[in-house]
Amino acid sequence: MKRTLPFFLLILCFACSKNDDPSPDPIVMDPVVDPPAEDPVDPGSNFIPCENGFAGAFPCQGYDLLGRLDLSALGATAGNDIWGWTDPDSSREFALIGLDNGTAFVEITDTENLVYLGKLPTATTSSIWRDIKVYRDYAFIGSEAGGHGMQVFDLKKLLSVSNPPATFASDALYTGFGTSHNIVINEATGFAYAIGTGSSDPYDGGAHFVNIQDPLNPLPAGGYGASGHTHDAQVVLYHGPDADYSGSEIFMGSNENTVLVLNVTDKQNPSVISTSQYPNLGYTHQGWFTEDQRYFIVGDETDEMNFGFNSRTLVFDMTDLDNPVLHTTYYGPTQAIDHNGYVKGNQFFLANYTAGVRVLDLTDLQEGNLVETGYFDSFPSGNGTSFDGVWSVYPFFESGKIILSDISSGLLVIRASN
Repeated sequence: MKRTLPFFLLILCFACSKNDDPSPDPIVMDPVVDPPAEDPVDPGSNFIPCENGFAGAFPCQGYDLLGRLDLSALGATAGNDIWGWTDPDSSREFALIGLDNGTAFVEITDTENLVYLGKLPTATTSSIWRDIKVYRDYAFIGSEAGGHGMQVFDLKKLLSVSNPPATFASDALYTGFGTSHNIVINEATGFAYAIGTGSSDPYDGGAHFVNIQDPLNPLPAGGYGASGHTHDAQVVLYHGPDADYSGSEIFMGSNENTVLVLNVTDKQNPSVISTSQYPNLGYTHQGWFTEDQRYFIVGDETDEMNFGFNSRTLVFDMTDLDNPVLHTTYYGPTQAIDHNGYVKGNQFFLANYTAGVRVLDLTDLQEGNLVETGYFDSFPSGNGTSFDGVWSVYPFFESGKIILSDISSGLLVIRASN
């Protein structure tokens, strides 16, 4: 949708048609507060250690601030999704940041010298929803901007920018759908899944399959919409404990009021394996498998608002994909809304909006225990039940760097304290 008001004055109706504006992420405002004062840092260093519960102005536990770029430095007024890319030849590291007006690219290899390399402008109009994933050194970008389609961008271009910041152009544009809330990629098979597409798409908010094995020639590959609107998903080549589906391509959909398990091995004949619900259901938003694919960790985006409890994380035991079982429920220390969460090793990194990124230890998950071991809060003015602060987190760099996208503060790079 076209933005006509400043971001913090924009209030979106949760009940709007999911076909024409498929995202439910409503903007609920806390009272307007002044931004935090500039950090008292050594002018010769971006590094701010987490000491006595703070890294400069930011509350923290166990995570240091390596560097940051605010939205003004990126030429934008609102941030959203984030992903990362490492050049396989040079090991140079890059943050890919979704913004209201496009996608920014920042080299984070040397955190003492974060380099804003440039921006790929939105394909049509501005939107506060944009999503980015990577396959074979290409970025794939969708948005809820009308008629946007899926941009394809060759990330190798970032290695030779001579006069940053540059204005980039797409290397390909897939127009088989217009709007999308999210882009999901299974790197093991070379398929992208556009989800939350608009009413003009034949799969009407479900999943639109795209073959991206030749990244610059994306091809339609079918889709699935019979289980309703999909808000987010993870798609994997299954190697988990259910031998019946070993080697299958499994789509784990967060479908508003259902956790959907879908077999998409045959793109022309996807089949439902199971659907699951849970108590006090608000809006099934996003989930991620543990690395052994036994457990699926789910976040509900409106349960804190609707039921008044603290941040809630639900864990399903997926030992039998035909019969998932709610294994345990974790409640965080604040009433902040949970958003996107990702697993790396035995840690779950949860973008928790106004409470920042929270890090949960999964070591004792079999016994039903999740334990918070650290956090970094880029929204120091409060932990209220509102939609501001950390939108998403990318924890997958081999160097241990973690990148955060904050709706109103931009890019932050953090790492576990030594």
